[in-house]
Amino acid sequence: MMRTVHAYHVIPSIPERLMALQDLAFNLRWTWDHETIALFRRLDRELWETAGHNPVRMLGTIDQRRLREVEQDESFLVHMDRVHLYLELYMTEPAWFQRAYPELKDLRIGYFSAEFGLTECLPIYGGGLGILAGDHLKSASELGVPLVGVGLLYQKGYFRQYLNVDGWQQERYPTNDFYNMPVRPAHREDGTPVVVEIDLPGRKVRAQVWRVQVGRVPLFLLDTNLPENRPEDQDITDELYGGDRDVRIRQEIVLGVGGTRALAALGIRPDVCHMNEGHAAFLGVERARMLLREHGLTYREARQVSSAGNVFTTHTPVPAGFDLFDPGTVRHYFNGYAADLGVPFEVFLGLGRSNPDDPNESFNMATLAMKHASSCNGVSRLHGRVARRMVHATWAGFPEHEVPVTSVTNGVHIRSWISWEMAQLLDRYLGPRWMEDPTDLSAWEQVAQIPDEELWRTHERRRERLIHFVRRCLLRQMEQRGASEHERATAQEALDPEALTIGFARRFATYKRATLLLRDADRLKRILSDRERPVQILMAGKAHPHDDGGKELIRQVVHFSRDEQVRRRLVFLEDYDVAIARYLVQGVDVWLNTPRRPMEASGTSGMKVLANGGLNVSILDGWWDEGYDPEVGWAIGSGEEYEDHEYQDRVESRALYDLLEREVIPLFHSRGTDGLPRGWIAKMKASMRRLCPVFNTSRMVHDYVERCYLPAARRFRRLTEGDMERVKTLIAYKTRVRERWGEVRIESVDGDAQESASVGTAIQVRARVRLGALDPQDVAVQVYRGPLDPDRQLREGEAIPMGWERRDSDGCYLYRGEIPCEATGLHGYTIRVIPRHEDAVIPLELPLVVWE
Repeated sequence: MMRTVHAYHVIPSIPERLMALQDLAFNLRWTWDHETIALFRRLDRELWETAGHNPVRMLGTIDQRRLREVEQDESFLVHMDRVHLYLELYMTEPAWFQRAYPELKDLRIGYFSAEFGLTECLPIYGGGLGILAGDHLKSASELGVPLVGVGLLYQKGYFRQYLNVDGWQQERYPTNDFYNMPVRPAHREDGTPVVVEIDLPGRKVRAQVWRVQVGRVPLFLLDTNLPENRPEDQDITDELYGGDRDVRIRQEIVLGVGGTRALAALGIRPDVCHMNEGHAAFLGVERARMLLREHGLTYREARQVSSAGNVFTTHTPVPAGFDLFDPGTVRHYFNGYAADLGVPFEVFLGLGRSNPDDPNESFNMATLAMKHASSCNGVSRLHGRVARRMVHATWAGFPEHEVPVTSVTNGVHIRSWISWEMAQLLDRYLGPRWMEDPTDLSAWEQVAQIPDEELWRTHERRRERLIHFVRRCLLRQMEQRGASEHERATAQEALDPEALTIGFARRFATYKRATLLLRDADRLKRILSDRERPVQILMAGKAHPHDDGGKELIRQVVHFSRDEQVRRRLVFLEDYDVAIARYLVQGVDVWLNTPRRPMEASGTSGMKVLANGGLNVSILDGWWDEGYDPEVGWAIGSGEEYEDHEYQDRVESRALYDLLEREVIPLFHSRGTDGLPRGWIAKMKASMRRLCPVFNTSRMVHDYVERCYLPAARRFRRLTEGDMERVKTLIAYKTRVRERWGEVRIESVDGDAQESASVGTAIQVRARVRLGALDPQDVAVQVYRGPLDPDRQLREGEAIPMGWERRDSDGCYLYRGEIPCEATGLHGYTIRVIPRHEDAVIPLELPLVVWE
C-alpha cells in the first residue's frame, strides 16, 4: 500500500554574515572563476571534493561549527566580500553587446537545447553537444548578449559508467537531487511558481520550470516529474536520450512546445529562437500557433513570421544522425495540433519531409527546423560543405555552394577549461586582455614573450597533477571491482609524470575510431615500452547504452591496457565527465583525434587543450581542417576521404605511427643542456598564439550575434510591425511567384566577349527575359560567372546582378550587365533568374531558379 508522505524542504542554516556564499553558489559564474572556486575550497577543501564540486550541496552539509569559525575569520570574510563584490559588478556593468548595440536593450534571444554541460554537479549533459551549449551560455554572459537558455531538467540525466571484469560498459542512473543542486524553481514577477501545460493525446502534461543562473544568462529547465502527471509522463524528463521513440518525441514536444510556453509564462517573448540541433524544432510550430491565435493570421502567415526569427544549427554530418519519427507516431501526437493550426494533417506531415508528397518518408526534425528558420548553419567550414551536400536535393536548381546552409565554427569557453596555473601565467605576461576579450589577436601575440622555462614548468606541474589524479581514479576503480592488493599497488605506480602524455577522450562512437591506435598492437607496444623515450596514453569516454559497437571498442582498449608490457603506460578512465575532462585537457601534452573524415562535424575537445599548451594530432576533420598548420600541430593524412574503410584504417593507422615515431616523440624528447624541449615549446607557443583567439566561444557567439541573431531579429521585427501587413504582402508575393514561375524563361543572351579578354577589362552582356505575369521587381536577373573546370562546367561561380533597361514590343524585358575580368584562365558565364523580395530569404524560402 502506498503511504501518504508529507514533503518539506530543509534549507541550509547559514549565518547572516555569510549569506553571500549562497549568492555565489547559485550563480554558475563560479564554474569559470578561479577566485570563487578558491573561496569554496578554502571553506572546506575536503568537502568541496566529496560534494562533487557542488557548492550548494556543500553549504547544505557543512558542519555548523566550521561556519561559525569562518564567521569570525576576518581574512576569509575579506576574501568572500571581494569575490561577492566582483559578482555584483559583473552582473550590473555593461558588456560588449550593451556598448555595441545600446538601441537593442529590449532584444531577447531564446537558446533551446536538449542538453547543457555547465558543470559536473549539474549532470544534464551527455557529450559534446551539451558542453558546447554550456560554453555558449557562458560566453553569451561574458559578452552581455540578451540570451535565455531553455532545456530539460532530467531526474537521472545521462548514465554513470562503470566496467565489469571483462571491460564491458555497464550503466547506472543515480537520481539527481534538485534541492541540493544549483537550480531553483522559476517564479513569475508576482512570486508564483511557473508551471506550464502541454497537450498530449487525451490529457495535459504539466511541467515545472526551474532556473539556473549562468552569470548574466538565465537557463530555464522543464521538469515533468510532478505527482499530477501520469507515471509515463512523469518519466518524460527522466533520462537524457533514454527510452524509445515514443519517449523521445514526447521529450522533444516538452522541449519545443513546452519551452516556448515557459518563456511566455515568464513574460519573455523572444525576437529570435535558436534551435541547437533538431531536438527543439517543435518550437517553430508553437511560435506560429501563438502568433496565429494572437493576431488572427493563417498558419502560413504565422509560420512566415515565426521562421523569420528562428535560427537552426545542425551538428550532424550524416542523414542517419537526424531524429526521425514514423508518420503514425506524429499523427498520434499532432493530429489535433494540426487541426488547431487550421491545416490538414498531411500538410503538417509535409513540414517534416524533404518531399511533402512522399507518404513513405519519415518525419525529419532537421527538415522541420529548416522549414521554420531563416538561418541554417553547420559547425565548421568542412561541416558546412557536408551539410550543403546532404540537403542539396531540396535546392537542386542551385549550385551546391549556394545551398542556404552556412557555417559558424564551434569554440570553447577558455576560462572554463584553462588551469589556474596557466591562467596566472597568462595574466602576468598577457595582462587581463586575453580573458576580457579572448578574440584579441594582439593579446595572444604576447605568448611569445613568456620565458620558455616558465611555460614549460607550468605545463609540467599540470601534467604532474593529472598523473596524481589518474592514480587516484585507478585506485578507486580497482577497489570497486574488488582488485587484489598487487593490482592496487600497480595502480599507484601507473604512469610517469615526465613521460610524453597523449590524451584521447570523447564519446565512443565507432566513427571516432578509438582503436585506430591499437591496430598494430606490437608496434604500439614498442612505442609505449621505450625506456629512453617514455610515452603514455590516457583514454576515457562513454558509448551510448544501445551502441554495442562503441562498447566493444572500450572493451578492446581495456583488454589491451591489461597487457603486462603496457599496463603502466596505457590507462582507461571510467565514467568520463567534465571533471575528468578538465584534468585531461589541462595536463596532456598531445590531444589525439582519429575520426573518419568527414564524420566529425566540429569536435571541441581538441580546442580545450590549446590555452593549456597542449598540441593536437588529428585527422583533418571538423575544426582541425581549418585550424591545422605544421607550426601548430600534426595532421594524420592530407584530408583524404575513402570508400573502403578497411583500407582507410590501415593507411591512417600507419600514418599515425609514423608521425609519433618520426616527429612527435623525437621533438618532445629532444632536450637542450637546460633540459628544455625548445622545439616543442616553440610549437606550444605557436598553437596558443594562433589558435586560441579563433577557436573560442567568444568569437563563436559574436559570429552568431552578427551573422544570425541580429539579421533574424530585424526580419522578425520588420514583419511584426503594425498590423503585420508586410507578412500578408510577402505571402501574396510568394503565392504569385510560385503560381507564375513556369512562365519565366530566358529568350536570348548576347555578349561582346571574344575568344579572349584582358585582365582589367569588362565584358558587356545583354539578355531578353520573358516574365509572363510577373514584374521586373519580382525577380533578380543575374550573370553567373566563374572559372571553368576541365569539363568546361561552372562549379562555384559568382552571381552579378543585371539591370533592367526596358520592355520590348513582344513583351520581353531587356537586361544589361557587366563582367569584370579580374584573373587569367578559362572562364565562363551564364544567365539565370531567381525570385527577389526584400522580406524573403532566397533561396531558403523560394528555391526557384531559371537558367539560360
